Amino acid sequence: MIKGLYEAHLPVSDMRQSIEFYQKLGLELAYESGKVSFVWIEKGRSWLGLWEADEVNIPYHASIRHIAFHVEVEDIIKAKEWLKEREVEVREAFGFSAERQPIVLPNNPQAHACLYFDDPDGNSLEFIAPLRLDHEEAFEKMTLEEWVERMK
Repeated sequence: MIKGLYEAHLPVSDMRQSIEFYQKLGLELAYESGKVSFVWIEKGRSWLGLWEADEVNIPYHASIRHIAFHVEVEDIIKAKEWLKEREVEVREAFGFSAERQPIVLPNNPQAHACLYFDDPDGNSLEFIAPLRLDHEEAFEKMTLEEWVERMK
């Protein structure tokens, strides 16, 4: 029945600025109007709704102002440089500075490599790459470099 996630939504304060930001990330504009626009994450499969509002700076909580974009492991390794080329800064997450990212999260029995940054309105964005699925092994959060070394 369920095939995936089709849409997610974020509040924005300046529609034009937000559209341009997400286009810098490689997302294609799908629909634009005065107060709501959509950008394709994966054309025909998933998109992100941007809603211009007066109340954008509501207190952050991952359940309402966070989007995680699936990327491949090869891409997350290059993600910091890719973001820097687009003038997007990686931010601290889970006590790991931008310099120490990507990090590996132990969501047992899964493990994911992640990197965090914000859009112009402070909405939390994440690149996430699955590293392993259904494998029970407890470990603490670590850098991706530490994970790679550990797997040798």
